[in-house]
Amino acid sequence: MTGNLFENSVLPAATSEWFTAHCDGGSRGNPGPSGYGAVVEDARGQVVARLNRFLGIQTNNYAEYSGLLAVLEWALANGTKRLRVVSDSELMVKQMKGLYKVKSPGLLPLWQEARRMAGRLDGFEMRHTLRGGNKEADRLANEAMDKGAGKTGNRG
Repeated sequence: MTGNLFENSVLPAATSEWFTAHCDGGSRGNPGPSGYGAVVEDARGQVVARLNRFLGIQTNNYAEYSGLLAVLEWALANGTKRLRVVSDSELMVKQMKGLYKVKSPGLLPLWQEARRMAGRLDGFEMRHTLRGGNKEADRLANEAMDKGAGKTGNRG
């Protein structure tokens, strides 16, 4: 699948409440077949969107940024004003917070776009979590990679 998956998407009214997005990206081989997954929740913790996409042959960090860009795009398209993003990519979180420089020429345009999009929101926060705190986003990323590789069936 090469398109975004907006499963059970409920479009929020423009709001100043904080939404939370868990995003994850992965690559099998790094670089290798890659994809991202993300789950967006409203202020009450209700899932309003599940996103995933197969990205072709890319690096893990490219996939992580692609997941971040997907949730930012969703937030802007749906009138979300404040967004908290949770990611298990310590590198991406620290780069977005300005704690690490972006040295990879392949990531620089993704970082620039993410910063630009985040700047259009009234509020934006990012935090790192361990892999266990991002289970559904990880599952969706793996589902995208499986679909891209032509695999079927459920992953546990």
